[in-house]
Amino acid sequence: MKRELSYSEAALLALQREMEADPRVVVLGEDVGRGGIFGQYKGLQQSFGPGRVIDTPISEAAIMGAGVGMALAGLRPVVEMRVVDFALCGMDELVNQAAKNRFMFGGQGRVPLVARMPGGIWDASAAQHSQSLEAWFAHLPGVVVVSPSTPQDNHGLLRSALQCGDPVVYIEHKTLWGARGEVDESVAVPLGKAARVRAGDALTLVSWSRQMQASAAACDALAAEGIAVDLIDLRTLWPWDRETVLSSCARTGRLLVVHEAVQAAGFGAEIAASAAEATGCRVARLGAPRIPVGYAPVLEAQSRVGTEAIVAAAKRLAG
Repeated sequence: MKRELSYSEAALLALQREMEADPRVVVLGEDVGRGGIFGQYKGLQQSFGPGRVIDTPISEAAIMGAGVGMALAGLRPVVEMRVVDFALCGMDELVNQAAKNRFMFGGQGRVPLVARMPGGIWDASAAQHSQSLEAWFAHLPGVVVVSPSTPQDNHGLLRSALQCGDPVVYIEHKTLWGARGEVDESVAVPLGKAARVRAGDALTLVSWSRQMQASAAACDALAAEGIAVDLIDLRTLWPWDRETVLSSCARTGRLLVVHEAVQAAGFGAEIAASAAEATGCRVARLGAPRIPVGYAPVLEAQSRVGTEAIVAAAKRLAG
């Protein structure tokens, strides 16, 4: 059945369905009992009880550590970090326990948890609440990294993440929660598979999360000038869909990677280098400058990668 849902409602529906289907799925974190700060857990504690939707003290290290222990004991926990910036307090448990357990103990232990940590620029929230840290986790062996851009993908990818047998770092964007779109519950969205959003042969443009909005708008502007872009939403950063991206790059001969994260050492560099090595295509990256996100609107704007900048970068590459 298709229906229009917000990004938040789509994720809530996905989690509800998985909790109904699998009693091992539990939720733990701050404020989850009252629905979470973005409404992504609304009504779940009333439906499933405080034993499965567990309010915790304010300690990200304790929350992540408890989640790892639950996973090793056979549960499938959803570990709520509120925002990716706060997840830094639980990094040891994620990096040294969750990500490495299966390898270090020869597969005797599995850590099938989903760590939800909303990322990206949060309007007027300044440097400690507006970071895009997905490249950190993509660099970490042992975890899957997901970053959905639409309600449909947030529904399908969260269900796939909850069914995955390994730890998943699930990065929803802080300002997409109210974005609305059509959601079909029957559509499965597998991990590691990108989506071709638009077809074109002038160049390949790869992006993910909220930056897809600016990229799509840029494609509209470029199309009006006769420049047809092959727009790809990566959706999963690790494992990323090399086949889809590289086949497009081989056909167009040009690749532009756009992301909200700081450009220096961003995940776009991995995609660009891989494409250049495999296809010999021309490559370009477009990300934020290496500065903290400012609180004042004029400073915050300096960290945003807008439509005009994407159009200009695409024209330089296509020229």
